[in-house]
Amino acid sequence: MTTSRDDRPAGLRERKKARTRAAIQDHALRLFIEQGYAATTVEQIAEAAEVSPSTFFRYFPTKEETVLYDRLDPVLIESFLNQPPELSPLAAVRGALHAIFDSLDSEESELERARQRLVFSVPELRARLLDQVAGGLTMLNDAVAKRVGREPDDFDVRVWSGSLIGILVAAYLASIEDGSDDFIGYFDRALTRLEEGVPLQP
Repeated sequence: MTTSRDDRPAGLRERKKARTRAAIQDHALRLFIEQGYAATTVEQIAEAAEVSPSTFFRYFPTKEETVLYDRLDPVLIESFLNQPPELSPLAAVRGALHAIFDSLDSEESELERARQRLVFSVPELRARLLDQVAGGLTMLNDAVAKRVGREPDDFDVRVWSGSLIGILVAAYLASIEDGSDDFIGYFDRALTRLEEGVPLQP
């Protein structure tokens, strides 16, 4: 199938928009690390990213969104769907997590860790966490349904996806509270516990 001349610019525009959005978010996270979330203004972020405040608001409606926006989510979902078909859903999740997080360079890893710490530590961001989790759950639920050949509204698919989201949030919180940067190690431990049925002895 050939790509028409009209299709190519649209693709280029989307890639340019994605790069601009990523650059604004990266500059925002660097400023939050350097001077704190509350002390950083939209104007400072725009200046650092070399865009106007109006351009900032075209990509992020609020300062909060520069932290809440998780650009790894769609990449993780794509990697999950592309894992070998013989893998179980949990093994595919583990493979996707390692494929994406292991591919991040040191600065990307630092910025992602900073983003997660902010989500869980800044009160106004933490208050928005439920919305973020709900969006992630919908994406995961659709991907899981596609991978196992069921409908997204299948009860077992919903329960499985909800369980996975729950343990990943718990793993994030545990790693942050423990002061660890090893998110992927905590994910692995959480996935192993889920595989074991999460046994809990008194």
